Amino acid sequence: MLKEFKEFAMKGNLIDMAVGFVMGGAFATVVTAFIQGVFLPLLAPIMGGLDLSTLKVTISPAVVDAAGEVTKPAAIMEIGAFVSACISFLIVAFVMFMLIKGMNTLKKKEEAAPPPAPPRQEVLLEEIRNLLAKQS
Repeated sequence: MLKEFKEFAMKGNLIDMAVGFVMGGAFATVVTAFIQGVFLPLLAPIMGGLDLSTLKVTISPAVVDAAGEVTKPAAIMEIGAFVSACISFLIVAFVMFMLIKGMNTLKKKEEAAPPPAPPRQEVLLEEIRNLLAKQS
């Protein structure tokens, strides 16, 4: 069983897929940092100073007792985090789409390559066969 697992784990496709997951995770982290650190702050002035990353909607406010301690926390929807995650997803999905599209284009070019010419001997033998068939 250990031998079978080793053969399974060492297949090229599995290793490629693992590398793809690691690279995808790293890329998603970079995109998230870009969205939160560069894109949303640049978008804020365009939207009239509205910073989407901090956009929150309070559904119910926190309940505070006479001593000033919170007895029931506020129910808050963090819409900014959701919008940021959606933008990150769209960027990652678009980049993955472009990569796969490029790979498919390269595969089509490889498949469309003309087959190699037959060896000279085979061509001569076919010509001889055709001449013999005409003579018969």
